[in-house]
Amino acid sequence: MNTPLHPIRARKAIAACAIALGCAFAPMLEAENLVILHTNDTHSQIDPIESSGLGGVLRRKAAIDSIRAAEKNVLLVDAGDAVQGSLFFYLYGGEVEARIMNAMKVDMGILGNHEFDNGMDSLAKMMAMRQDELLATNYFLEDSKLKGMFKPYTIRTVGGKRIGFIGVNLNPEGMISEGNADGVVYSDAVKTADLTAKFLKEVEKADAVIALTHIGYKPETPPGDSILARESEYIDVIIGGHSHTVIDPATPDGRRRSQALNDDSQAVLVTQTGKSGAYLGKITIDLDSIGPGRHVRPDYELIRIDSRFDGKPDPAVQAIIDEYRPGVDSLMRIPVGKARRPVKRDGIRELNFMADFLYRRGSEMSDAPVDFAIINKGGLRTDLPAGVISKGQIINMLPFQNKILIEEIKGKDLRQVFDAMSRTGGNGVSAQVYAEYDPEALKATKVLINGRPLDDDRTYRIATIDYLAKGGDYLSGLREGSIIKEGDKWLYDEMIDWLTKGSGKGKAFGEGPAKQRMVAVKQND
Repeated sequence: MNTPLHPIRARKAIAACAIALGCAFAPMLEAENLVILHTNDTHSQIDPIESSGLGGVLRRKAAIDSIRAAEKNVLLVDAGDAVQGSLFFYLYGGEVEARIMNAMKVDMGILGNHEFDNGMDSLAKMMAMRQDELLATNYFLEDSKLKGMFKPYTIRTVGGKRIGFIGVNLNPEGMISEGNADGVVYSDAVKTADLTAKFLKEVEKADAVIALTHIGYKPETPPGDSILARESEYIDVIIGGHSHTVIDPATPDGRRRSQALNDDSQAVLVTQTGKSGAYLGKITIDLDSIGPGRHVRPDYELIRIDSRFDGKPDPAVQAIIDEYRPGVDSLMRIPVGKARRPVKRDGIRELNFMADFLYRRGSEMSDAPVDFAIINKGGLRTDLPAGVISKGQIINMLPFQNKILIEEIKGKDLRQVFDAMSRTGGNGVSAQVYAEYDPEALKATKVLINGRPLDDDRTYRIATIDYLAKGGDYLSGLREGSIIKEGDKWLYDEMIDWLTKGSGKGKAFGEGPAKQRMVAVKQND
């Protein structure tokens, strides 16, 4: 009687035969791989990034094509925020990005929070243009303008293996502008994701589950990918976005971030490529190594998208860019001001400048003195070089459709606001404010307005933007105030007007003190 050979012993025996008989058998022994290429937070960066020289969609297409030519099974996926951040989105509302994603043959994608920036009608139009499979696992969309466009999951069969994909999104409340996500119903990211992954493995018999997420790696407001990895049991790989985290396994920090143990003490790969298309993620899964009772252990690398991918641009992608380029170039040629030094989107000096600008403009709009101003640090999106600044550059740096407004609010509600700003390492406040916060407790411990302690019973008049006044960036306390007056222009237009006429004419953009106005001070035990 012949006894069946155990699969592992069989594989070893075949390998031994191949070695003995020569290389003719070698192709039979090569593992079949699935390669997943991934992007996140491209933010309408069509051209290479001006400050770093990295990225650019033509280069990315060249990199993708080279991998597709070398590998049998390749999927290209996107983890959200493909739009918002350049003149291509400002002028054309997502049309350019959708057409380029189609030309790149993206296989599947999810929503980011910035896809909602122009409201549901615009989002529905943009998504209808896309040809990739759209996933939304923890958003119920049947009562929204996106009805029928998204699936809760999908399964791709590759090399005889069933690979499940889910899409996990952040809570719109406090992040997406009020009214821009009407009809979207959110359910808990971790619970919904893991229950769906369990269903995929136990009912749909998926051999692996991959989560495309837009919740951030370790955001100020949980859960984030680090928590999703630890608290789930059935997810094998997380392809993340939102926090712009560069998780590079070639570095010690990136290697640490990419490796997590789940609730069952199994390894979960966590990935993210930063932002603006500077990198392309590449995950390689040995399909022969996965199946029931076996955990996925993929290889992962970040590919730097740089000038080595210049040469022969893809004609289809080039044609799309050429079609829209004249409108973009026209705005980039209109001078509106100057910068004496390079302007950094995350610089203290620049954040103070913007807060002080809101204070000045708010004081002009108000019929009574304004006490101070608040601006979010995420409002500045690009760096600027020293020298002449164009209208297009200002719009690129301040791309959101925000308006300046005046609000009256009680001191007790402002305490929540300063506590919330402490969780993001301090937001932008004008020169009338000095605040200290405990970086461990994430609470404001000292707040001075015009040199006096914040008074719970006093009503303050502040200048801010409508996004924050509606509770954006988790500043829910600002919703308790009363709006006194609202500007009639977008913030970028307010800045352009200031630079070209009136009190700001001839002044330099980004000038201001390089001193923290919200300072981390650890409290004594």
